[in-house]
Amino acid sequence: MRDERIKKLAAVLLNHSVKVKKGERVLIRGHLNTKPLITEIIDQTYSLGAYPYVEILDDEITLHLAKNYQKAQLETQAKWQMQTYQDVDAVIVIIGEENDAEMAEVPAEMHKLRGEIMKPVSEFYVNHRKWVLLNYPTKGLAQKAGMSTSSFEDYLFDVCTVDYDKMASAAEPLKELMEKTDRVRITGPGTDLQFSIKGIPVIPCTGEANVPDGEIFTAPIKDSVNGTISFNTPCPYHGITFRDVKLTFENGKIVDAVSDQTEKLNEILDTDEGARYIGEFALGFHPYIEEPIGDILFDEKICGSFHFTPGEAYEEANNGNKSAIHWDMVLIQRPEYGGGEIYFDDVLIRKDGQFVLPELKGLNQENLK
Repeated sequence: MRDERIKKLAAVLLNHSVKVKKGERVLIRGHLNTKPLITEIIDQTYSLGAYPYVEILDDEITLHLAKNYQKAQLETQAKWQMQTYQDVDAVIVIIGEENDAEMAEVPAEMHKLRGEIMKPVSEFYVNHRKWVLLNYPTKGLAQKAGMSTSSFEDYLFDVCTVDYDKMASAAEPLKELMEKTDRVRITGPGTDLQFSIKGIPVIPCTGEANVPDGEIFTAPIKDSVNGTISFNTPCPYHGITFRDVKLTFENGKIVDAVSDQTEKLNEILDTDEGARYIGEFALGFHPYIEEPIGDILFDEKICGSFHFTPGEAYEEANNGNKSAIHWDMVLIQRPEYGGGEIYFDDVLIRKDGQFVLPELKGLNQENLK
């Protein structure tokens, strides 16, 4: 598959997401089954006067490595990867997922070890390099979405090439409002949650670091979260999908966590001290993403949703929480998912997934399509 849609997507990645300039070095990391997009990005990178470099990913090889990770081995790998990221200006990561559960049998301690050692590397390129992450339409991802391969291809290219400039303009009033906000309250079925975002930076995401995109994020003041939240979408983590996740907070900390796999859930939340505190709060508003497919790159952008994230805070909106995990969990508040309300300083700003303040209505689904 190498058609006009591939060319359009490559152009979005290079010109909108990472804004490649002449003479810059572009690292393209992707699975072999994403070759049509990789080769198109290579060609367009050259046409921009920049220099492409390619790393091929393979999940089966990674699985064999991950089962028996050794600290010294990972430390060497971290040095190599850090040098690579230091040597380039932009990073494009293309995921060609065939089996979401490929890493499910990797022991938790191996995930933890790798997360701890590779954390400085990921922090470096996330905070100091232009980068973008996206999924490629594969049979595995189509199956997860419950679509035929051809239908999912159409869907993916539609959601990835939405009008991001229009989205960015519509997000500005929400950014301004969140920057003035102290107290947030979220209510809905099984959910009554309160926290403060006062003084934490607010970051609109409109096609720069993720494709597809469509969210705005900040973080709660670390010890301000109180109440309970019940998530109504699948919560995947390292190849394991958790359902019916319910978290209860006291002074910022998750003091109770249950799901269909409660023991495993708590094992992950016990990874380190920061794993039981929240590192991100974000509102999703992509107009063409409506249903969860169990892939967070899509699910966290669902229109009428928000996500609440145990673990590491982003440097851009830093509340001081540090952790080896960053686990986005999504709650949809549209009527067919039970509805719900979001209040900023006691003012209702979104009800049943629809923004109600006049200045925010540009982010509603019908206005972004």
